[in-house]
Amino acid sequence: VQLVESGGGLVRPGGSLRLSCAASGSIASINPMGWYRQAPGTQRTLVATITSGGTANYADSVKGRFTSSRDNAKNTVYLQMNSLKPEDTAVYYCYAGPGWDRSWGQGTQVTVSS
Repeated sequence: VQLVESGGGLVRPGGSLRLSCAASGSIASINPMGWYRQAPGTQRTLVATITSGGTANYADSVKGRFTSSRDNAKNTVYLQMNSLKPEDTAVYYCYAGPGWDRSWGQGTQVTVSS
C-alpha cells in the first residue's frame, strides 16, 4: 500500500495540527498503522500506533496531547496534535503494517515555533 501524508506546517507553541495519511488501498485489515517522527540529527522514533480495531498507544512524550484515529472507510489514518511544543518539531511519517512488511509515507514537516 502507498501512503501519502498531509497536514503539516508551521504552528505556534500551544497550537494544533491534524495530520492525515491516505492509503492507496484498503486499510481495514492492516495492523498496526501509526506514526513516527524524526527531528534533525536524531533517529526516527515512534509517536503512536493504532490497531485495526482502533486501539491506540502513544509515546510518553505525546500522551494526553496527541490522538490517533483511523477511518477504514476512507482508508485514512489521522494524528490530531494539540498543545504543540517546539520539541515536537520533526518530519512525521505514517506507516502501515508490522515490522517485517511495513510501508512508509514520504513524511510531512511539522515546525513549532513562535
